[in-house]
Amino acid sequence: MRGPLPRRTFLRGLGTAMALPWLEAMTPLARWAEATTEVVSPLRSAFLFIPNGVHQPQWAPSGTGKDWIASPLLEPLSSVRDDILVISGLAHQNARALGDGPGDHARSAACFLTGAHPYKTSGSDIRAGVSVDQIIATATGSHTLLPSLQLGTEGGRQSGNCDSGYSCAYSSNISWQSSDRPIPHETHPRRVFERMFLQGEKGETRAARLQRLARRSSIIDFILEDAKRLERELGLEDRRKLDEYLGGVRDIERRIERLEELDTIQQQDETLPDFSAPTPSNISEHIRLMHELMIIAFRLDLTRVITFMWANEGSNRAHPHLDVAEGHHTLTHHKGNESQIERVRKINRWQTEEFAFFVKRLSEVVDGEGTLLDSTVVVHGSAIGDGNRHNHDNLPVLIAGRGNGLIDPGRHLVADKNTPMCNLFLSMAQAAGSQVERIGDSTGTLPGLRT
Repeated sequence: MRGPLPRRTFLRGLGTAMALPWLEAMTPLARWAEATTEVVSPLRSAFLFIPNGVHQPQWAPSGTGKDWIASPLLEPLSSVRDDILVISGLAHQNARALGDGPGDHARSAACFLTGAHPYKTSGSDIRAGVSVDQIIATATGSHTLLPSLQLGTEGGRQSGNCDSGYSCAYSSNISWQSSDRPIPHETHPRRVFERMFLQGEKGETRAARLQRLARRSSIIDFILEDAKRLERELGLEDRRKLDEYLGGVRDIERRIERLEELDTIQQQDETLPDFSAPTPSNISEHIRLMHELMIIAFRLDLTRVITFMWANEGSNRAHPHLDVAEGHHTLTHHKGNESQIERVRKINRWQTEEFAFFVKRLSEVVDGEGTLLDSTVVVHGSAIGDGNRHNHDNLPVLIAGRGNGLIDPGRHLVADKNTPMCNLFLSMAQAAGSQVERIGDSTGTLPGLRT
């Protein structure tokens, strides 16, 4: 090559601009950038929300530090044990009633990333707080195409009464740009995919999209000529990486198409399918697809902060892939019924399995001189502890990754009882470059993240 490849190099075609993953050809420029305070592998933050809490009696591990012993619900973490920090003792005081009566599910979601007590209303006068992902986005968003990304698997109303007098906006959102402005999540994998890749001059993007859908062709077909041109300038290892990356993008497209073909698709007209409408009904594949899109977004530095609601709070979705026909929320109100408890355990264990699978995928993706897991912090959890009790202390919190040195994983960290979960968020926000001094009910940063 004549010179180092710029870190923000795009492969271009009609209405399409695909960023490149990290390549060795970028190394000289990357090292120069590091010397001028530009971080080569920026800190990424992801927040994965699970609804309805967990079955706490079989969640908490025993032992502390590196000698912790996994509980039955955490056993699936064995393959990624050294990449996980289990935290016990965190709480969300502002998810409690505090005189407002029932509505724990709405308060759980609204408080999860804000640490704020939502104003009880089913009208338009909603109020919570600014969420940690948006605080991080303010600090990092100017460096990326997308300041932040909000994902989900279930749509949700933004008005009306969904939980004991609380607006549906509270149950359906965890990301809040301001105290009265939640940011709805995107549930459609195709829309997420095209938001990430379909860029070009005004008007060009839609034309390219319609042409590609009509021909049932891949986005790769549109940038293939540019990719071949670039390939001639790359070394052998970078060619391999480029081929692997393009193959991965094409594979995600095919997985999206398979899900769309399995679900009922409404037609805009007789010739062009409406691929903007369907949300996959296969929840397991839906979640894995969203995880792959998150990986690409981080790998290409399209964004540095993502939230993902695996389901809305209070979700009563069945899990047929686990042979669980009853609704999740209904099952958590088991009142000691062992048959219902067993089904809740099944769902919780599957959630841990999916989390472990995502962590493993992050560890497999090369990023600079390390992996995506080295530069990422993934928070997985809920603002409800036990789904049957609706408590908001001793929350189920798992952290994956090292966050460029912020986290020492492979341990069980026991925080002081009722330590604000926002202390963890404050640590993350400050590590990402924010000057914020307080988030929600935080009392300081969280000690013990490093040994």
